[in-house]
Amino acid sequence: MIRNGIDYKPFYAIMREVVPKARYREMKQYISHSDITVYRHCLKVAYTAYTLAMKWQIPCDVRALVRGALLHDYYLYDWHDPNKGFRWHGFKHHRFALANAERDFFLTKRERNIIRSHMFPLTFWALPRCREAWLVTLADKIVATQETAKKYRT
Repeated sequence: MIRNGIDYKPFYAIMREVVPKARYREMKQYISHSDITVYRHCLKVAYTAYTLAMKWQIPCDVRALVRGALLHDYYLYDWHDPNKGFRWHGFKHHRFALANAERDFFLTKRERNIIRSHMFPLTFWALPRCREAWLVTLADKIVATQETAKKYRT
C-alpha cells in the first residue's frame, strides 16, 4: 500500500508479526489518553514513527523501529485506577512495558532501548541511544498530544 509516496507494505508486514502474538490485543482493554485505547495508541505511534522515518529518509532499522513502537506501552494494566498501586505511571510504565515485552517477545538491543527510553525527557535517566528510539520518542509525543487535545476540542 502506497500513501503520499510512502510504501507501507513493510510496516504492515512487521505489524503482522507482533499484533497477533502473546497478549498484545489485551491492550484494547486499557485507555491511554482521552478515550483512546493503548492498543490503538501503539498502532498510531508505530505508524507515525514509520512515516517520519520514510518521509525524512532517515536510515534506520525499520523492523526495530516498528516493533519497538508497537511495544513501547506494553505495560498491560489500567493506570487510571488509583487503587491498583500504579502511581507515577509516567515515570515507571516503561519498565513494566519492557519486562512484559521481554517475557513475550525476543527483543533486540535497539528494541529494548526504544521501549525503555520512549518517555524521555520525563525519564531523563533513560536516554534514547539510537535513531529508532529518538523517532519513537518523537512520534509518541506527537500522538499523545493529538489524543489529549482531542478531549478539549469543541
